[in-house]
Amino acid sequence: MSLNIILILLALSGVSGVALGYVLRVLIGLAQRGSIELDIKQKLLQAKEQVAKMLADAEYRSAVIETERLAPIEEREGKIMLREERLASREEFLDNKEAEIRVREQEALRAKNEAENLAALRSKELARAAHLSETAAREELFSEIERTNEEAILLRLQKLAANGRERLEDKARSILITAIHRLGNAVNAEVMSLSVTLPSEDMKGKIIGKEGRNIKAFERATGVDVLIDDAPDKITLSSFDPLRRTIAKIALEKLIADGRIQPVKIEETVEKTRAEITDIVKQKGEAAAYEAGVIGLDPKLTALLGRLHFRTSYGQNVLQHSVEMAHLAGMLATELGADASVARAGALLHDIGKAVDHEVQGTHVEIGRRILERFGVDTRVIQAMQSHHEEYPYETPEAVIVQVADAISGSRPGARRDTVDRYLERLGDLERLASTFEGVEKVYAISAGREIRVFVNPGKVSDLALHALARDIAARIQEELKYPGEIKVNVIRENRVVEFAR
Repeated sequence: MSLNIILILLALSGVSGVALGYVLRVLIGLAQRGSIELDIKQKLLQAKEQVAKMLADAEYRSAVIETERLAPIEEREGKIMLREERLASREEFLDNKEAEIRVREQEALRAKNEAENLAALRSKELARAAHLSETAAREELFSEIERTNEEAILLRLQKLAANGRERLEDKARSILITAIHRLGNAVNAEVMSLSVTLPSEDMKGKIIGKEGRNIKAFERATGVDVLIDDAPDKITLSSFDPLRRTIAKIALEKLIADGRIQPVKIEETVEKTRAEITDIVKQKGEAAAYEAGVIGLDPKLTALLGRLHFRTSYGQNVLQHSVEMAHLAGMLATELGADASVARAGALLHDIGKAVDHEVQGTHVEIGRRILERFGVDTRVIQAMQSHHEEYPYETPEAVIVQVADAISGSRPGARRDTVDRYLERLGDLERLASTFEGVEKVYAISAGREIRVFVNPGKVSDLALHALARDIAARIQEELKYPGEIKVNVIRENRVVEFAR
């Protein structure tokens, strides 16, 4: 009995323990669930606060960006409005000025009409008072003034002409003297021969060769005359062509240095020297263009310019003459207010035709014009160079400057060499030619033959005929005589009246 009760109690206690455990589990689960919901609610609340904060920040930033975007527009609108106000005020001011100008124009027109009416009325009154028409009164007045003051007017005109001519001549003389003084280059006339120094007397025998074979081969290859005289250490090379003389000198110096002098070696050395001269020609042309201050020339044109280094005119080196002319032309152009660059280029290239005149038909001026046109040189430069021998009219001030520079460079003492006999013969030919014209009494050649003074008989040659006579004499000189530079023909007619007081 007691065992059953114990078992029952044990069973009840087990059931009650299970029930109590279930209840405790349920209570614990409810407690945990409440805690999770609370956490969820807290996190949800925090998330909402963050979203609200982000929205507020976004709205603030949007407002700032919108404000920054609209600020320049408002500023520009303000400037535009201010500019429109200024334009409106300016238009109003201009309208007022235009109205004032119209009023003044009308007043000036009325004053002009009144003046014209008064002048016409005055003329009519004077004509009516003198019983003459307006034209007749004017002519009568002018005639009376001329008759009364004819001598005074003539003297005044002569005085003004003389004073003006003296001032112009003084100015021109001052400009020329300044240009020549600033240049001041030494002048050396080219000779027709070059000398080569020999290291020893035995070298002459090698140069001559057996039976003159070497010297004949050298002369045939170079085209120069080899002169061997009694001088112990010198051989002279003579030729009218400076290029040939230069080639011969360089080739002979190479042969002497090499020591092997024979016909084949001579021909080989001369040919190599000719090839080297091409580079020398290019260098001379570039140096001349640089010294003259002329840039932008075609390389082929510069090479042609360098060939002038081996050309002479009456003993004057043509390239040096051209560079000297370029300096003179530049200084004269600067003094006269002309284009100095065009004048320098025209002067430097004025004799470019002489580089090939022995190969092409025509005068060196015409050949030079064709060369410059072919290389696309500025038309102003061509116009400046083409008139230095008066074959073409002076179209620009630079053309006159180039001609003057040519005359200065060619006429300087010692610039061009001439023999005494030829010099005297040329002066005699000048005087004899001018004396053949009718009415000429005396002729004097002065200034080293660059000017002739012709005195005529006033009974046979009138004042009007003086110009024609001077032109005819100048034309005959150009056709029949050869001379460097230019010759001034000065024809003089004097009236002399002699009376005696007793």
